[in-house]
Formats: sequence, C-alpha cells, structure tokens
Amino acid sequence: MGKARESVLVAAGREVVITNPDKIFFPKAGYTKLDLATYYTAVADGALRGIAGRPIVLKRYVDGADAEPFFQKRAPEQRPDWIETVELRFPSGRVAREIIVRDAAQLLWIVNLGCIDLNPHPVRADDLEHPDELRVDLDPGPGVGWDDVRRVTLHGWPKTSGSRGMHVNVRIERRWSFDDVRRAALALAREVERRAPDHASSKWWKEERRGVFLDYNQNAKDRTVASAWSVRPTPDARVSMPLDWDEVAGCDPAAFTLTTAPSRLAQRGDASAGIDDAAGSLDSLLALSASQEAAGLGDAPWPPHYRKQRGEPPRVAPSRRKAAETLVTVAKAAHKVDALAGLERWKVRHPDAAARLHVDDVLIDSMRGRSTTWTRIRVNLRHVAPDERPAQEPPDPDYDPWSAPERARAPKTRSSS
Repeated sequence: MGKARESVLVAAGREVVITNPDKIFFPKAGYTKLDLATYYTAVADGALRGIAGRPIVLKRYVDGADAEPFFQKRAPEQRPDWIETVELRFPSGRVAREIIVRDAAQLLWIVNLGCIDLNPHPVRADDLEHPDELRVDLDPGPGVGWDDVRRVTLHGWPKTSGSRGMHVNVRIERRWSFDDVRRAALALAREVERRAPDHASSKWWKEERRGVFLDYNQNAKDRTVASAWSVRPTPDARVSMPLDWDEVAGCDPAAFTLTTAPSRLAQRGDASAGIDDAAGSLDSLLALSASQEAAGLGDAPWPPHYRKQRGEPPRVAPSRRKAAETLVTVAKAAHKVDALAGLERWKVRHPDAAARLHVDDVLIDSMRGRSTTWTRIRVNLRHVAPDERPAQEPPDPDYDPWSAPERARAPKTRSSS
C-alpha cells in the first residue's frame, strides 16, 4: 500500500481535506502533517481564542519545520467560499486581503497550507485601526536562561513563546491607535528596565542589551506574534502554552509539545480563558510615557522596514555611530546553517579575536526579506584591543535578499503542502 494522499478531518460541521497527511513535518520527533492537523483539532477551543476574528499572516512551512518558511499575507486565490478575508492597509501603503479564521474548519484549512504556528494581528476584522491587545514579548539574549525571563514577567496573561522566551498578552479597550499602543509598550519596557536593570532591557540594539529584551516594537502596525496554543517550528514541536501565574516560576517550556498539550487542555482547561473579559485601559501607561518624554526620553528605533518616524533617533547601531567601530558583519545567507558556517570560517581567519568574544558578542539576526527570512551574523569586537580588531571584510557568504531571485515558492496546487 502506498502512502495516503489525503485524509479528511471533521471540524465545525465541515469535512476538511488534509493533503499529504503522511508528510513528515518534524523530522527529529517524527510527527507528520496529519499529526499537526489532529493536534489543532484537539486544541481548537484554545487556539481560536487567540486568533478568532483577526487577520492572520500565513507563515507556510510547506517542507516542514526544518525548512525555511515563506510569509503569505495575501489570501490564496483558490479557496473555499467559506473562507473569510478582510483587506488590510500596511505602513508601506500597500493593501492585501488576509484570511480571517473564526472556526475550527477554517483553522484546519490554513494548517493544510503548511502553517505550523498561527500569527494573528492584534486587531479584529471589524476595526482594523484600533488594537485590542498589547503584546509584551520577553526575548532572552545569548546566555540568558528561563530563570531570568520569569523574573521580568508582568501582570497580564502569560504564555511560553514556544522557544526560549515568554509572551504576556494584555487585552485592552479598542480606543487607541497602533502608535499609542506601541508608545505604551515602550514606556512599560523602560519602566521594567528601570526597576530590574540587571535582568531587563528596553534597548533596540542588541549590542546595548543586558538580560531579557522587552520587544516594544512587536506592537507596531503589521507586526505579528505566534498566538497561544501555536505549535512552534522546533525539533520537539513545542507549543506556546498559556500559563497560570503560579506556574511561571517552576515551569519547563520543553514540557509543552504537540503530544502533551491536548491532554493539558482537556484536564486543566485554558489558562487564558478569561482574557476577553478583562479589557483594560492604557491611560496609566500613556501618562508614564508622557513623564518619560518630559524627562528627556524620546522615541526609540522602529523596525528597519518602517518609514523614518518623527522624533525617532538615528536608526544606526551605536557602534556604527562611534568613531572606532566595533561591530563587523561576517555573514549574510539565505539559510542560517550557511551563515553559521561563514562565522566559523571567520573565526579560523581571526583566531585571536575569536578567542576574546563573549557569548553575547555574536549577534545572529533573522531578517525579513520579500517573502522569506534570511540570516545575518555580526560580531562585536568590543573586547578586542582596537589595534587588534579585524577590519570589515566582505561578508562570507554575502547574500543580498533584494537583488537575488526569490527562493522558489510552493506551487499553487492542493498537494504542494
């Protein structure tokens, strides 16, 4: 018998076809595409709480978690008539119709496209200009452990990120613009840094950070974050798990996976079940922002693909603003493994400098291209004597995502995923 070409799952009163159900999506763990779809069927009540009624970016892993994904903002032209869309306008001025998911059948339909994790916008389809969620993304730097992350968690609705960090979602009234919400998030990040300077950082530039970065820019318009109950593209198919606050201190994020999360939901329910009943106000955070601005703290850098904003500081890393530069780019590659190989070649060429690097001197950045991500690696030579610092060389490899042809996208056939 050959492998099944299709399976059918029933959800929300509909039969949803899962193509290539035996396709391995998590090679190390051996989980298939059907395993992923079955997981989302089991946790649909929880997963829908984070995405229902929201535009969603399709982050498609058509070749599984180990392969590079591509981002698809526009809804596929060929879709069932029961798939809803809404038109969004982005900071660039472009528009696109994105998918809206409201029930388990629509959820399974996007999973069949190869979506491993779910990436909704913080707005509802009936009001695209006023977010109803402030998102606090706690991103640990190199060498920072889970214990450091939990020390800076906040009052809200916590969940593991599904990787090394934590997210705290705060439901808010729909009264403020994206810029207001980002401004409130920046004020919050700065206040947490003030209270816990050894553990938390609001600094955008990696070379300035210490401990856990509170990524205020996740609240800028057009940014998305993996929602609760999302499976993440990790080797063990880890899940972004909602937690009760008394679990945060002692939990192990690795305990929540595609195979363990459904039983947790069945036994304990969803820790974020009350989030929609707890919409709060940003007035206090915006007042804090005003006091910070009065004290001389202006805006902070925006993500690189956004237009320059009024009052924004120079969008250049501090090391590049200094006369003696310490930051050099060693690799730019379409795939992370190729960039890491380039880093190793740089270390072989410059062994003395490499020996002086600290763990947080190697900056590995996932960069957004046209529709896929690529990897840039830089090293900070701040611990190398100025007269011994290697000069900037042509990166090896030297990938240019804007001049290089796009990596091949999945064909528009039903079986491509």
